[in-house]
Amino acid sequence: MKTQNRISPVRRIVGDILLVLFVLLAIDVAFVMPARINAVVLKSVYQEVFFYEIILCVILLLFALDIRFNAFTRWKPALFRMIGWILRTIIVMLSIVILFFCGKVITGSLINNAGQADYAIVLGLALENGKPAPDLLARLDTAMEYIKKYPGARLILTGGNASESGRTEADVMREILTARGVPEDMLILEDQAQTTKENFSNIAGMIPAEEPVVMISSNYHMDRAVRNASESGFSQVMRLPAPSGFFAFGANMLSEVVLDLNDLTK
Repeated sequence: MKTQNRISPVRRIVGDILLVLFVLLAIDVAFVMPARINAVVLKSVYQEVFFYEIILCVILLLFALDIRFNAFTRWKPALFRMIGWILRTIIVMLSIVILFFCGKVITGSLINNAGQADYAIVLGLALENGKPAPDLLARLDTAMEYIKKYPGARLILTGGNASESGRTEADVMREILTARGVPEDMLILEDQAQTTKENFSNIAGMIPAEEPVVMISSNYHMDRAVRNASESGFSQVMRLPAPSGFFAFGANMLSEVVLDLNDLTK
């Protein structure tokens, strides 16, 4: 029995790595999401995502504990050990799904294939206490760099979700860009959508869907954004990811996993 419960050095190392990753993700989720929930108008959406992020963190924790300490299959008697094997199988399968989607988000964040196009779509992000979040400002910085490189392009600014002052995400982005010297006639507003999917549905009515476009959004958001664009008929989408805060990437990555899984269940 002692031999069965021994943990190999490799397994210990893998378990320790997973535990460290869990701690980093849990810290990101615990600090980033509650602050965002308190700051945005549509709190219910973020509260729901936060709830599922906690579930994902718990699953990953159980996975790490089982690898590191053989948590499920060291139980006695044999019946409990069999139940442990069933739980292990479920946890492993769920963890593989979660890690697969995390991998998709990370891979999508690294792709930058932006070239010249007549239109660049700048995706909005919920305002925090009526002000642009740091990641939204990073998207605008990236958009400024793009139009400096390709001055003939027009920017499509997206996002409704008006704050208590009545300003939408698109309105705020326009104000910032015009204050930086971008001419109004270079900006097109889509200020009605509540979600990324609605952004592209509305934009598809503004420009031909076969038109090559550049997608500007936070790096963690790129994979899902490109997929949503394709679902709305955009067939030539180039990616231009904007950087995001290092300590917030984990929470945002899990948010994207939650929304990806939600899309699959619809």
